[in-house]
Amino acid sequence: MTVKIRFAIPADAETIMRFIRGLAAYERAEDAVRATASELRAQMESAAPPFECLIAELGATPVGFALFYRSYSTWLGQPLLFLEDLFVDESYRGAGAGIALIKRLAQVAAARGYERIEWRVLDWNAPAQRFYHALGAAPLGDWTVWRLEGGALTALAATPRPASDAASA
Repeated sequence: MTVKIRFAIPADAETIMRFIRGLAAYERAEDAVRATASELRAQMESAAPPFECLIAELGATPVGFALFYRSYSTWLGQPLLFLEDLFVDESYRGAGAGIALIKRLAQVAAARGYERIEWRVLDWNAPAQRFYHALGAAPLGDWTVWRLEGGALTALAATPRPASDAASA
């Protein structure tokens, strides 16, 4: 059976959430998922959706997804495609859905004039690293992802701005 790749529509929100939960379980972070299908649907229906999504199907069965959005490289001076999530249900791995999703993302990037696709991979996820290496991708060993969230973000946002900064806001 051939893998079919299509763009997700708002009616796919529950399916996307199933994949997000599956990815979170695989990455040992089930409790980290706060998104809901209704939020995803509303975002997908908005005038400026914050993401796009591809769905991989075998027959009529959704088996995987790739959720992505436009980002920007100041060094290239060009937009790029940032792949937030790529996941294929475990029972369908090896059927070609992962490679079909990545190939379609490459086609989307090329059609839009994007010179780069970027994503993150957990250090311990050797199967994913082997998959991406086989595609010709390489890790950026000199870069570390940083995050500011929750109480730290709230506290920083609540601190008074320096007087020199107040005039520019």
